[in-house]
Amino acid sequence: MYIISNFGVFAGAHRYWSHKCYKAKLPLRILFLICFSTSGQSTIYNWVRNHCMHHKYCDTAADPHNTQRGFFFTHIGWVAIKEDPEFIEKSKHLNLSDVTSDPVVIFGEKYFALLQLFFGIIIPTMLPVYLWNETWSRVIILQVFIRYTITLNSVWTINSIAHAWGTRPYNKNIKPADNNFVNYVTIGEGYHNYHHAFPWDYRSAEIGNNNMNYTTIFINICAKLGLAYDLRYPSIDLIKNIVLKKGDGTHPILHKMQGSKSD
Repeated sequence: MYIISNFGVFAGAHRYWSHKCYKAKLPLRILFLICFSTSGQSTIYNWVRNHCMHHKYCDTAADPHNTQRGFFFTHIGWVAIKEDPEFIEKSKHLNLSDVTSDPVVIFGEKYFALLQLFFGIIIPTMLPVYLWNETWSRVIILQVFIRYTITLNSVWTINSIAHAWGTRPYNKNIKPADNNFVNYVTIGEGYHNYHHAFPWDYRSAEIGNNNMNYTTIFINICAKLGLAYDLRYPSIDLIKNIVLKKGDGTHPILHKMQGSKSD
């Protein structure tokens, strides 16, 4: 369930609806809605709006999880308090017509509560009881409380930990950083410095950094099945140029170049 919900958030709401990194056919979009509903987060529209604002106004008052307000705020505080007036005002001018025109998103908005209740609570608690005789108390504790808590906090580490600690191989002038721990708990979203440098890359990481990137593997499988297509990613030359111009010097390609010079 942890993996399924993260596929809904990262492959669906993030890489597909927020960044349009690839195109998805209707069956895959429906699957994303179901997976996203298991995560217990907001609607797809609200998630996309917040993420697009994060990229457009990163680390400012219009960023929903603005790092200027401290680590606790970036992780969970932003969920618990009223949105900043600047965020509210600037989000009104955000063009999300491509998202709101998707019938899958519209359906998810209309039946948001029912979808979350059914796929996020009822199904995950009933199946273990009736399929392999798990106890009700254990399933409720594991699925409704533990899994839900872990899933939310793993997603939030991108806003907090990946904006505080890590390397910045692609752009040393921004706070988002590549963090292996975050990449592990989010099954492939931890290379945040890369993601802010190339937000339209469907892999959300460079080819050589795809360890634990199960979301990318899932999208690749969907592409082979014909459910996803037009996968977007930058050329190796473009990545190399960005690394040389803006990186903090930690990228492996620089070490190889230095080794070649010494040879």
